Amino acid sequence: MGLLERLRKEWFILGIVLVIAVARLEPAVGVKGGPLKPEVTITYIAVSAIFFNSGLSLKTEELTSALMHVKLHLFVQIFTLVFFPTAIWLFLQLLSITPINEWLLKGLQTVGCMPPPVSSAVILTKAVGGNEAAAIFNSAFGSFLLGSSSSVPFTSIFSQLFMTVVVPLIIGQIVRRYIKDWLERKKPPFGAISSCVLLMIIYTTFCDTFANPNIDLDKFSLIIIVFIIFSVQMSFMFLTFLFSTRNNSSFTPADTVAIIFCSTHKSLTLGIPMLKIVFAGYEYLSLISVPLLIYHPAQILLGSLLVPTIKSWMVSRQKALKLTRQPKAPVKV
Repeated sequence: MGLLERLRKEWFILGIVLVIAVARLEPAVGVKGGPLKPEVTITYIAVSAIFFNSGLSLKTEELTSALMHVKLHLFVQIFTLVFFPTAIWLFLQLLSITPINEWLLKGLQTVGCMPPPVSSAVILTKAVGGNEAAAIFNSAFGSFLLGSSSSVPFTSIFSQLFMTVVVPLIIGQIVRRYIKDWLERKKPPFGAISSCVLLMIIYTTFCDTFANPNIDLDKFSLIIIVFIIFSVQMSFMFLTFLFSTRNNSSFTPADTVAIIFCSTHKSLTLGIPMLKIVFAGYEYLSLISVPLLIYHPAQILLGSLLVPTIKSWMVSRQKALKLTRQPKAPVKV
């Protein structure tokens, strides 16, 4: 394989390195309130574009089928809102005897209680080719469920989810009905479009990370927290993979992809307002926020780097399952 062909194949990984490097050099461009206005262009326009793109690319029957996949929804929501926070709490009982700052540990506990985001989990599932419809449902439902049961204003959460997820998805489905033949004939690069949007999200996320004074900790504490966060993410991704690929699980490889990302990703958009409300007036609010501020870019970076590996596994697994289901040719006597 030539160098140019190799670069073309790995364009997304190179894009990740490039946008992080640019964000590090000049983070002020992509921070909230900066020239790019990510609080509008990313929170509303980019996220809406993601779900409009999903509405165009998904068949209506796939969306309907995803809504009825109750077992998958239960798996994701129980893992996200019950198993995840419980496991983190138990892990923190061990870490409490270490010299790690107790407020950073409390911040890790709050990370475990957050719902999945409505953007990165869906984009990564789509980039791999997994069950995108299931990812859409579980990401939106998790945020809606936790937001409605917390002290975060319910109306603002519902309206934002409705305008950036539901409306673009419905519009995409309506448009699809009129250009269905053209879409099937031309096969637009929906996956590449979503990947480009993800690069924009990665860029603005790292601009916020590099520009945020709240993560200006001593190097030892920062390294330990980053190591713990990456270890937690890798461990839980591996756990969800094991649970969802058991012989009696009945999940398809595409289902497993959605489960991996939706069960392990956590929302920064909903998380930061929740922390500000729950810990209002706390002297150590900035320290409590640090783990979530690290977890968010870490999940996007790690998930993006694993896209080729997970995609390769899913494709090979699907081929193997297809071969096992083919009827055997009769033996000639």
